[in-house]
Amino acid sequence: MISHDLLIVGGGLAGLAAAMSADPKLKVAVISKVHPLRSHSVAAQGGINAALGNHPNGKDDAWEKHAFDTIKGSDYLADQDAAELLCQKAVPLMYELDHWGVPFSRFPGGVIAQRPFGGAGFPRTCYAADRTGQVILHTLYEQAVRRNVTFLDEWLVANLVVGDGKCLGLVAYELGSGKIHPLPAKAVIFATGGYGRVYLRSSNAYINLGGGIGMAYRAGVPLKDMEFVQFHPTTLYGKNILITEGARGEGGYLINNEGRRFMEDYAPKAMELAPRDIVARAIQREIDKGNGFENQYVHLDLRPLGREKIEKRLPAIQEICLRFASLDPVDTPIPIQPAQHYSMGGIDVDKYGASPIEGFYAAGECACVSVHGANRLGGNSLLEAVVFGKIAGEAASAFVKTGSFPDKPQKGVAEEAQRFFSKVKSLRERDTGENVFKLLDKLKLLMSDKVGIFRKGKDLQEALEGVTELKEESKRAFIFGSCDRYCQELVVLTEFDYMLDVAEAIIVAALAREETRGSHYRTDFPVRDDNNWLKHTLLTWTEKGPEITYRPVKVDKYQPQERKY
Repeated sequence: MISHDLLIVGGGLAGLAAAMSADPKLKVAVISKVHPLRSHSVAAQGGINAALGNHPNGKDDAWEKHAFDTIKGSDYLADQDAAELLCQKAVPLMYELDHWGVPFSRFPGGVIAQRPFGGAGFPRTCYAADRTGQVILHTLYEQAVRRNVTFLDEWLVANLVVGDGKCLGLVAYELGSGKIHPLPAKAVIFATGGYGRVYLRSSNAYINLGGGIGMAYRAGVPLKDMEFVQFHPTTLYGKNILITEGARGEGGYLINNEGRRFMEDYAPKAMELAPRDIVARAIQREIDKGNGFENQYVHLDLRPLGREKIEKRLPAIQEICLRFASLDPVDTPIPIQPAQHYSMGGIDVDKYGASPIEGFYAAGECACVSVHGANRLGGNSLLEAVVFGKIAGEAASAFVKTGSFPDKPQKGVAEEAQRFFSKVKSLRERDTGENVFKLLDKLKLLMSDKVGIFRKGKDLQEALEGVTELKEESKRAFIFGSCDRYCQELVVLTEFDYMLDVAEAIIVAALAREETRGSHYRTDFPVRDDNNWLKHTLLTWTEKGPEITYRPVKVDKYQPQERKY
């Protein structure tokens, strides 16, 4: 049985940042169900925010202004102390990343280049063309390898083991061998990413099933603000590949079938650079009104940028368009539509990444600190992943060195591993039943149809009933392959139970929140209600379904006001 001081689950930016900040004297390992360089962080394109003041129009920027934009963008649901911490850490972090070797784009003179992004008062998004997530991930991975961080690649974590309110370790399925491993640990950090594939149309990778969030939930950790699901305004029609906000930051226009820049009807000052929730709803409204093309999409027009700027600043977008849509954005508008993109909600943690379970931490998209509140600003996700990944690594290391631990954690982890082994064995004994991939498709359709950009009570209630039915059907699922190695049915089936819990949490929280705030738009309650709903939703798992409680938002110097852009 392999024992560790600290196990980090997830090889994306948050996980690697945690590994880099963990005490090197401890026995630490990073577990990832794919190679770290295939983590979804690699798909982030547009940039990472910091108030450096390098742009000619950003000389007066400051971290306090970044914090205000973040809190306003969150529709005042962000905890303001956490948002301020995020923005304070941003400036020194950019220079640290620069010194580690991140190849940022540069302005004349060699300073880090910055571009405008939605909801920001200044151009503060640092970037590396339109491959920012990719280059930061590669740089952090190189540094982690240089520091001899241990990696367990292609291992799927199946269970988080908790006993008497303390984290004991993990149970994992090693894909390459088909073996099930008990992994005792003094502390665990989840950096498992989002749940995008709960939806049919998503910019997320196919690995983003949300299992980590559901696993923590089942183990007794509350989930927070799960009703807030971000839909990115611009994904490639038909494929839903992300088309970065940087394309609009560089000067791209959104055009309807009348040839008009329709954002003047929705955000006359910010136009295409309004926050994502506002732009996504505007696009969907245009399509619903019949102002889209084929009643499915609108155009993102990059032609005003010219070939030189597109090829220098947006080369990956040009490549995506050429490969997946057979068009060149230099001379042809891009067909785009909104799609699920990010989860503002997640595992309930404080600003040090600590959960209510002793020894269990979370960071990145799977966690909810909360810095994004009801709507995340573009450029803040990469920042959050690295900032709070580092903080969680430091906090977990300090806990390991000073905390008290169960006498025999191996026993509890071994028993949980045996239970998972028995479950897999019983699944393999079935030769008929439900196909898990078909069940997954049903869930995706249900969530997209009933729990999308616009929501109403009737649809949410129907979605809840649909999830209940899927829970019954999933009990009859079986593994139709015979090989234990790289068994994708087992991977999806292991995570599918957790996905159903995550979907149920989203729906129950959305049904309860009878107001419109940020990404959560209730057509039957279309107004923000600070008197009753300026609070976080907390969901605790029970056999009968989610139990809801609430927690006040931490409001300091920024009093809630109407969002205007």
